[in-house]
Amino acid sequence: MFNIKNYKSDNIKNDILSGLVVAVALVPEAIAFSFIVGINPIVGLYSAFIIGLITSILGGKPGMISGATGSVAVVLVGLALEATHYLQTQGLSGNDLAIGVISYIALSAILAGIIQILFGVLKLGKFIRLVPLPAIYGFVNGLAIVIAMAQLKFFKGEGWQMYAVVIASMAIMYLLPKLTKAVPAGLVAIVSLTIVAYYLHLDTKTIANLAPTLADFKGQLPHFHIPDTLFSWESIKMVLPYSIIAALVGLIESLLTLAVLDELSGTRGSGNKECIALGVANTTTGFFGGMPGCAMIGQSVINFTSGGLGRLSSFTAAVGLMVLVAFLTDILGLIPVAVLVGIMFMVSIGTFEWSSFSHLKKMPKEDAFVMVAVTIITVFFDLAVAVIAGIIISALVFAWKHAKIYANTKELGKSAKLYELNGPLFFASVQSFYDVFDIKNDPKNIIIDFKNTRVMDSSGVEAIEKITQKYAKVNKKVTLRHLSDDCKATLKRAKANITQEEDDPNYKVARDY
Repeated sequence: MFNIKNYKSDNIKNDILSGLVVAVALVPEAIAFSFIVGINPIVGLYSAFIIGLITSILGGKPGMISGATGSVAVVLVGLALEATHYLQTQGLSGNDLAIGVISYIALSAILAGIIQILFGVLKLGKFIRLVPLPAIYGFVNGLAIVIAMAQLKFFKGEGWQMYAVVIASMAIMYLLPKLTKAVPAGLVAIVSLTIVAYYLHLDTKTIANLAPTLADFKGQLPHFHIPDTLFSWESIKMVLPYSIIAALVGLIESLLTLAVLDELSGTRGSGNKECIALGVANTTTGFFGGMPGCAMIGQSVINFTSGGLGRLSSFTAAVGLMVLVAFLTDILGLIPVAVLVGIMFMVSIGTFEWSSFSHLKKMPKEDAFVMVAVTIITVFFDLAVAVIAGIIISALVFAWKHAKIYANTKELGKSAKLYELNGPLFFASVQSFYDVFDIKNDPKNIIIDFKNTRVMDSSGVEAIEKITQKYAKVNKKVTLRHLSDDCKATLKRAKANITQEEDDPNYKVARDY
């Protein structure tokens, strides 16, 4: 929550000015994402306001920007098409059909929000730690490319004046911070180039051209409404699969954005708190007829680089967006889309992890493959699929690297032999575990020492049982030594018929990594 007493005057000024830049930058994004789903642009704008407002207050990372996003919007395309087809079979058309589709989108936001709240309450946000660093690099680079590619559609049908304004906007964003950081470069670009475009009558697309119906909602604020679909089991069954995917995509993007900002700021946010905040925001926006969303890495980076470090910046962005949409529609409509495109191009350049190229030379080939794979999948497929693929590839690589068990052997007289194992015993290393032993030629008593290894899963337990049974069949006894407490508990739960040394004079406490 806000604590104005801890704010310095510079923080307040920077947060407010940065928030205003982000407020303007949110407009074309929210409109574009509404178009992706096929609904009225006002839905995306209202959603960006509500989600941004709630997460600014309750979120796990001060200054992180959330709203309607492309990754979640893509998930909703299928729902919108399915809902449209169903409602058409019920005889709906025109405005009634559009309102009906929005009610299904709103239900998806409510259900996705509930799922996200459960993730936070159950403290599952910590599992973001399972995402390896190469996958995070890939995610950041992929999103940077996606942000840049998303701007290309605005050039369609435009002339040289569009390119001139984009270049001018990028120049201001690059050069002004070198001269002064008193005012965010993005705000200067928006104000100055809007004035130039207006008085020179530049033939370039404006926000009013992008969303001509926006003026119809001037003076209106989002209002509370319970979707009719909330009380229909058939509707819930239709929406739930999309809600689950939207919830997971939203959580992944939000938690990874939080991780990126943690690295930029050197401070640590709360993943579980962000899960709950995002869930509350999405549930609330659903009751106001909005669409689900999540954190926006592009706008979050704009905010951070413009000096917005506190909650006041993201709060200002949300409120500023609503003021622009509800009360300053005429002024908002004058802003050239080219200015915002230039800003987003610079955000893309700033977001891209350029140091990852130097990391490629130093990191293992497997990690480099993960980074490149996640980048490509993010660009051409889906964020959630990319991150999950990165985790799976990294896990398989880890398993392959550690899929070896080695043993040092010692003869203990003529009747006993000691196997000192090295390496983890789990599903991937079971075969190499079997290969270590010489059942046919070993003496009557076998001691397997686990001082330098560990039984990590049920496959490891089963492997120990099987090797013991193989020795038993030839009338040889196996004794286990130096098992850690949790390994002993695992064997006990598995009811494994194995002899363990409880008291070892040389090593009474098992190593527990």
